[in-house]
Amino acid sequence: MNPAWALMRLASPQLPIGGYSYSQGLEAAIETGIVTNASSARVWLEDQLELNLARFEAPLLLAHCQAAVAGDWLRLAELAGRYLASRETRELRQESRQTGFSLAQLLKDLPELDAKAREHLLAIEPTFALGWAIAARAWSIAPVDAVSAWLWGWLENQLAVLMKTLPLGQQAAQRLTSELMPALEAALTTARELPEALWGSTPFGLALASMAHEQQYSRLFRS
Repeated sequence: MNPAWALMRLASPQLPIGGYSYSQGLEAAIETGIVTNASSARVWLEDQLELNLARFEAPLLLAHCQAAVAGDWLRLAELAGRYLASRETRELRQESRQTGFSLAQLLKDLPELDAKAREHLLAIEPTFALGWAIAARAWSIAPVDAVSAWLWGWLENQLAVLMKTLPLGQQAAQRLTSELMPALEAALTTARELPEALWGSTPFGLALASMAHEQQYSRLFRS
């Protein structure tokens, strides 16, 4: 079977986990005037990639995927707990749990999921990273490719938020995609090379935006 099909399936916005309904603080950044146009959006997204995703989110997800492929369930449980503990706000925690639950519900009835992975998936509190890693195992997606798919999906979702809320036109979104590709590649490289002892980020702006979004009067997204 063509491995690209599994990769596109995992990265697809049609994956029924509700990822399109979350802005991850971006809607609040737009509401408060931090992001007002394509230029400021690029700064926000580049900062997220360099200061947060590359240094913590992506290497942590990569470790999830590596543990799932190896069948190291104790390591995977420890990583899942670390991931859940790192959600700084109520909204970000709920997002992880809700998308993780949706992934678990999707995967548990699929024939590709082996018995040991199914048992582990249902035995602990679901998180997005855990579900993503087990989906990659079920569909025979290499860990680095699974993280690439997640980074791409994250960027696509953030651009969709911008198009709905700024608004940002489709051509401008494609230009922004081209401008951000080097940062996306750099984030993946960092995730692959960063030692575990150096994992960590302090995304104060993201946490503040997320907390502000919890109290935002009118909004389109759940985070």
